[in-house]
Amino acid sequence: MKFATKAVHAGVAPDPSTGAIMTPIFQTSTYVQEGPAQHKGYAYARGANPTRNSLQKSIAALENGKFALCFSSGMGATDAVVKLLKPGDEVITSNDLYGGTYRMFTKIYEKFGIKFHFIDLTNSANIQPLVNANTKLLWVETPTNPLMNIVDIKACAVIAKKHDILLAVDNTFASPYLQSPLELGADIVMHSVTKYLGGHSDVIMGALVVNDEKIHQELAFIHNSCGAVPGPQDSFLVLRGIKTLHLRMERHCINGKKVAEFLKAHPKVGRVYWPGFPDHPNHAIAKSQMRDFGGMLSFTLKDDSIEKAHTLMKSVELFALAESLGGVESLINHPASMTHASIPKEERLKSGLVDSLMRLSIGVEDAEDLISDLEQALNKV
Repeated sequence: MKFATKAVHAGVAPDPSTGAIMTPIFQTSTYVQEGPAQHKGYAYARGANPTRNSLQKSIAALENGKFALCFSSGMGATDAVVKLLKPGDEVITSNDLYGGTYRMFTKIYEKFGIKFHFIDLTNSANIQPLVNANTKLLWVETPTNPLMNIVDIKACAVIAKKHDILLAVDNTFASPYLQSPLELGADIVMHSVTKYLGGHSDVIMGALVVNDEKIHQELAFIHNSCGAVPGPQDSFLVLRGIKTLHLRMERHCINGKKVAEFLKAHPKVGRVYWPGFPDHPNHAIAKSQMRDFGGMLSFTLKDDSIEKAHTLMKSVELFALAESLGGVESLINHPASMTHASIPKEERLKSGLVDSLMRLSIGVEDAEDLISDLEQALNKV
């Protein structure tokens, strides 16, 4: 089944009681049982809900995986993966990482005796020197947030398999439309479903997808025991959003390319971070493991002034100054003070995340209007 067909049909079947073409919102906390411990797969909604189950089947199909679990947020999903570890275990991850993930790793789990190594993963050769008997997880973002660095998933998978290390890939920026980490060797795929999968800026949710039944069982136990589960209303909204994922991603990619090219040619713009440029580091890897280059990009001004960056962000009219990404509307974001504020400045600067960097989530509006908005804002700096 092709991706577009899966987006419309996977996980969804007409309701047997009414014939409703969309999975109903099963707004219930508990289920009547035929006898003690005799039920039809549903006993208490923290453990399972029919609306959520349909969504999990859909997301698993989109990622070409066997099992999916949905969580109350992307951080809830990430938290479940780290709970597979124990004190003394070590994690290798990127030095260009979403601020919320960095905060969880350093402020929550380091206190429980888990050690994290933040390194440049754009060169997979940097991994091997840090691998030891305690290394249990390799956590990868690609493209990274916010510098759009590309990590070679296949190369990471080879190292992970050699040393029996779990490889988890945050596939939020690419979405399953653009990238299939399980097929490249990943053990776990994580999504902030809030972003492209939901696509309409009205849901907070996360998801994990795996092929291995043992890993699924361990994560399902954490899922049920710790209870970071989404409600049926949110599950319904994401099921609805997924039906247009392929259409939205096509437009995100088209618009992203046009905006990136405009910014790169503008005399007031310094660097533009977008993996579709031939001179982007690891562009060849992006081209091989992604089906297109997406609608996320970051840029700096040639006059690297945080004041001028602030002026630009206050001057845009169509772009909304907001956190998050992946919705139908275009957003502009200042990572240093917003999404990545929890990362110490010296650590941010080491990875290239300067104070004036701005991140764009390109929506599905008319590209000419988006470019005109950026142009008028740039004229004011």
